[in-house]
Amino acid sequence: MSLQLGDTAPDFTADSTAGAIEFHAWKSGSWAVLFSHPADFTPVCTTELGRVAQLKQEWAARDAKPIALSVDSVEDHNKWVPDIDEVNKTTVDYPIVADPDKKVANLFGMIHPNAGDTSSVRSVFIIDPADKIRLTLTYPKSVGRNFDEILRCLDALRLTDRATVATPVDWREGDRVIVPPTVSTEDAKAKFGDVEEVKPYLRFIAQPAG
Repeated sequence: MSLQLGDTAPDFTADSTAGAIEFHAWKSGSWAVLFSHPADFTPVCTTELGRVAQLKQEWAARDAKPIALSVDSVEDHNKWVPDIDEVNKTTVDYPIVADPDKKVANLFGMIHPNAGDTSSVRSVFIIDPADKIRLTLTYPKSVGRNFDEILRCLDALRLTDRATVATPVDWREGDRVIVPPTVSTEDAKAKFGDVEEVKPYLRFIAQPAG
């Protein structure tokens, strides 16, 4: 059965470019963004892993730890990282997990044989500080990911965890947010102040501070 939102992310121990990783202990109460790529020394992956490295300060600001995975070896990862650094003018300093036996990829359902072969597709798992899976994305091997969108999702998850709100389409940090149906308009006004009622079920407020 595939992993679902709210499930506890599988724990695993594996070798990586940062040494042996015990996943739950490594993330240790932080958010984690686990993303797989099909293979080392491939063009799309080279741009993706470089972009994640360029966003180092953005991950840190959100108490989030990125971690990559492919079915290649640590030796191959270590040979490839200088190329990523050079092409993207950055430094990859987050772990890249080696998974040659596909143990981790199978735990997370990253192998989609009907998509071409038995390498891992471009999966993304956002995992919260309690080790729960909060968001999943799956891209085909030919399509590079938008990591700005993944950061946006992290912002939305963190906001909706701390405040009783939902985020509308295309929401960005600082935009107005939605009062969920479980909260009455009266309660929303008491808690948040001004409420714009577009429909009885669609009510906007300014993004709560904090």
